Amino acid sequence: MALTAQEVFAETVRVLPPSEQLRLAALILQNLAQSEVAIVARSNLWSEQDQHDLTTFSLQYATELYPEDEELV
Repeated sequence: MALTAQEVFAETVRVLPPSEQLRLAALILQNLAQSEVAIVARSNLWSEQDQHDLTTFSLQYATELYPEDEELV
């Protein structure tokens, strides 16, 4: 039975010390960089989810910068 990435992380990676987790991450990234598989969408279009995520992040950031109890003028 194939494990999901979440299952592998929970069962194997999470128990490793931080230095080994970092080493594993580097190995994974190195392997992906050398592969011929295109895993990044190179589109100039933003999906509706991308736009939603950006809006949510922007509003959260603005809330941190300008709390409601603080007067702006």
